[in-house]
Amino acid sequence: MITQVRKITLGTKEWADSNVNCYFGCSNNCRYCYAKKMAIRFKRKTEENWKIMIPNSLKIEKNYRHRNGRIMFPTSHDITIESLINCLKVLNKLLVAKNNVLITTKPSVYCINKICKKFKKYINLIQFRFTITSINNDILGFWEPNAPTFEERYKSLKLAFQNGYKTSISIEPFLDLNPYILVEKLLPFVTESIWIGKINYYNLNNPSNNNKYFFDKMEQTKQKNHLIEMIKIASKRYQGIVRIKDSIYNYVKS
Repeated sequence: MITQVRKITLGTKEWADSNVNCYFGCSNNCRYCYAKKMAIRFKRKTEENWKIMIPNSLKIEKNYRHRNGRIMFPTSHDITIESLINCLKVLNKLLVAKNNVLITTKPSVYCINKICKKFKKYINLIQFRFTITSINNDILGFWEPNAPTFEERYKSLKLAFQNGYKTSISIEPFLDLNPYILVEKLLPFVTESIWIGKINYYNLNNPSNNNKYFFDKMEQTKQKNHLIEMIKIASKRYQGIVRIKDSIYNYVKS
């Protein structure tokens, strides 16, 4: 039973103490992306050019000191083949300074292989958090049009796990009505935690006939009775490994 509203930990604070980014925009171009929404709102990017990733030279060239707590990298863009060289450069500076880093990405095998090989000596400072939001490529292709397929992300997870790295998963937002099918698939290769969160940001105004199917399915995932049942399953079956985001607890009590 859910007896009280939780205090919401906003943004990256539920996972890390600070964050670092080194690009403007993200080629994944996810429909629900909060960073994209804010960049457009404050006229830093447009709907058309958000997917064009621009290096942030100040963040790439700066020297990073040791910080207390864990650093999440990145938070407003992804580590892609296009951005990999500069992301490796920033990661190297963070790790040389002995920072604990949570590497968050919708992963590609190529990028994860490069990271695993380059930073093996810093393995104790690194935890991967792979964003895998659906087991269905049609759903992924709609909501995350330029991001890797499920199979690519799954292979990346296994690669990091087999190389001895700490691994965790973000299923946020969960895009399948039953995210526990995905949980069961990923669980053997997760050493830390699996986080489940609901979708928060997307535009429902006048969806086309082609889009309506995906929006209708997404609305089903947000039903409070469904979310309450998900919380119960996490508590009974996956206690200690599956974490429900605070925003879900507060949503079902609102």
